[in-house]
Amino acid sequence: MSALAHSREKFPKKPQATPRSNLPNVSKRTRDEEDEKRSPAKRRSGQGKATRRPPARPEEPSLIADVATALADEHPLTLISLVSALLAALAPRRTNPFERALEPDPPTRDELVRTFLEVNLLETSALLAVIAELSGDDIMRHRIRREITKRVHALPGWLTELGQATADGAVEMNHVLGDGNNIMIGMSLPGGSALSLVFYIDHNMGTVIKDAFTVPEPLEALVERMRLANGDDPDTTWADLALADARARVRQAITLSDTALLPLETDTWPACRPFVEWVLSKLPAGGTSYQRPAWNEPTLAELAKRFFASPFGIGLGDADHRGVLESLLWFGTAYGPGDPLRWSPAAVEILLLHWIPRKVPPGIALAKAPNLLRAFIRFCHHEREIRAELTAATLAAVDKYEPEYLRAIQLPRPQDVAALLAMMNTFPPNAPNGTWPAPKTEPSIWEIMRDNLCRAVGSEDALNTLDALPLPDEPFAWDPIPADIHERVREVLQLVDRCCDELLDVECRTACRRYLSRAAAADPEIFRRRSRPETAAAAICWGIGKANDLFSGKIRVKDLMSHFGIGQGSVSARSGTLLRAIGVDPLDQYRELNLGSPDYLTSARREELLARRDHYRAMADRFPPTPTR
Repeated sequence: MSALAHSREKFPKKPQATPRSNLPNVSKRTRDEEDEKRSPAKRRSGQGKATRRPPARPEEPSLIADVATALADEHPLTLISLVSALLAALAPRRTNPFERALEPDPPTRDELVRTFLEVNLLETSALLAVIAELSGDDIMRHRIRREITKRVHALPGWLTELGQATADGAVEMNHVLGDGNNIMIGMSLPGGSALSLVFYIDHNMGTVIKDAFTVPEPLEALVERMRLANGDDPDTTWADLALADARARVRQAITLSDTALLPLETDTWPACRPFVEWVLSKLPAGGTSYQRPAWNEPTLAELAKRFFASPFGIGLGDADHRGVLESLLWFGTAYGPGDPLRWSPAAVEILLLHWIPRKVPPGIALAKAPNLLRAFIRFCHHEREIRAELTAATLAAVDKYEPEYLRAIQLPRPQDVAALLAMMNTFPPNAPNGTWPAPKTEPSIWEIMRDNLCRAVGSEDALNTLDALPLPDEPFAWDPIPADIHERVREVLQLVDRCCDELLDVECRTACRRYLSRAAAADPEIFRRRSRPETAAAAICWGIGKANDLFSGKIRVKDLMSHFGIGQGSVSARSGTLLRAIGVDPLDQYRELNLGSPDYLTSARREELLARRDHYRAMADRFPPTPTR
């Protein structure tokens, strides 16, 4: 499995985003209470003793308490990340243009700053000091600094000198298949603290920021830990990156992300964007951004000629296959990173499940695309000297997605704009015939969503017979496990059970036991190799947590890893091995983690899937496919 950060669980992170609907605030009552404690002169000047902290309303999130906790943390990143998330939550939000806003607009940044200026507390002074730096607004910065100098609070030295932070260097981590790359930037803060920023830039999706977050450790230590977690992967390379180039490439990815119809969001991006923008402003300009390869018609014609003349293209030179290859070359040069010789499992999935059904009209021999793609992948990997194991994984992706692809091209399907709207589950209401390019019928929402639900439970039959009964308190299944690994498996089992008892619940424990038992039975070699039982136990619990969407609210990944006393990066390689043992492809990077069976799903997760199934079925009955012109 690639060591690239397709999953941000590979790194330990600090604070998460501040949801707009839960924006903490300093209430008007709080401001009035503070005014009552000041003389009229002091209210005008802001001078005098710091006021007593007012009690927080029990029903409201307490920003003041959060800031106090962050100030007590030994690392400045806790407070910086909190303020960054707050500023990001106040930024104008881009939403689906076809949906009505469900939440009222939050207060503006200026309104919030005025509130903090009116409340003379140590915590509001700390907030203002960070906002002054991250805002990028010189007028606001000077105004805040004037106010803070009038107050009597003793702020940490790093906070008053935050503007003197310096960049230590940048490192780029690349994988030979080129789906994306990590850029890591190290920073030193006044007072001796260091931190790193990590960006995963996805080239398949258009060289955009797929995730970004901060790590409270120096760049050198982060890279060393990443190298250790990555092992001796021959397909991953590390290289120092000029700070100007790091700035240019991250800036390019942010700009392209902003042009996307629906930009990607995670629990840390764009929450850390204000801090990222501030860091980029401290890096030198003039760097080199990502450059797309230049391909013209003569060079593509030469490439096609070379392929059909090679041993890989023998017998494929007829008109049908040549027409299909033209589509593959169109995809390779116009989409993703723009390299028709680059093929990975992710690129195969995008091509077969999304791009061809959406972009290529009926009329060419689309059913021949999978076989031609297999031959072309072998040819390209041979030219690029890609390892046989990676070629096998890419070809396996063709096998995996071929049945779904063949079904897709045989059914009426929308294309271009209509296809994009279908992917968004959005159709123009009461649109007259001809408003959108469309096939003979628009697919129902049920048809669009069914495959996602089937993947979550393993098959359509499993979806049809799904129930929401709680998983039983089930004993561990030892029978199918070879006796020589019982001791190693028992060590892992004890750690898994303890984690479920302390952090999760009985249903999760049963699911984890099933996962561990089936993985050990399917691939005993996993437990014959020397490794820490804590890593395997964490990987088991992480997999069940992801499959049941527990990390969206029930527990944080970093809390799970802390329970086992390990870093998040230690789990990724072991997770890939365990997933392969139960028949799940860890290279499937474009979907939520699905373990392929309801046996691993808690009653709450299955109840959620049932509700979605019944909801979309009802919508399908109410809004059947509609004929078009």
